[in-house]
Amino acid sequence: MNVGILVFDEVELLDMAGPYEVFTTAARVHGRAQPPGAPALFAVSTIGRGAGPVRARAGLRLQPDHTLANHPPLTCAIVPGGVVDAELGQAGLMDWVAGQARTARVLASVCTGALLLAQAGVLDGLEATTHWEDLDALRTLRSAVRVRDGVRWVDQGAIVTSAGISAGIDMSLHLVQRLHSRDLALRTARQMEFDWEPAA
Repeated sequence: MNVGILVFDEVELLDMAGPYEVFTTAARVHGRAQPPGAPALFAVSTIGRGAGPVRARAGLRLQPDHTLANHPPLTCAIVPGGVVDAELGQAGLMDWVAGQARTARVLASVCTGALLLAQAGVLDGLEATTHWEDLDALRTLRSAVRVRDGVRWVDQGAIVTSAGISAGIDMSLHLVQRLHSRDLALRTARQMEFDWEPAA
């Protein structure tokens, strides 16, 4: 299963690195019980609007593996948060987000990544959440979104949104459970020494 994580200038590092760690760890834990040479359960990559490096909010430089135009078909597309003001005005990115809502098995967001999903129109009529500081911004941006407060993540089937940073790790473990099994999610959390609460 291909998991693609969007990266952009001013991305919140743990919003993207948390899910990256969850899915790569899940693949490693799963692989221990597989025969030598078996393909990984999850193939995880980063995706940028262009081929050049981006700089995360804290300054770390990131080199995307793929661009919006050349990545493999995704089972799960993840849109992290950060300072997303510039990204909200990127028509090509909005088209990509809307396209992933149609083609990926799951489109997920962490923190203010929900604003990008909302701008692309994929949250209309759905429940969604984001970082507690940005709940009002989500309500203002798209009144058709049913914004939920006080939850770690919201699962609406093909669309899943989470609150900030560590909630993105919680949500990603939930997605491992959905895409494979609760047992693998629990073993992944244990490997990461992460205190996961399976309920949102």
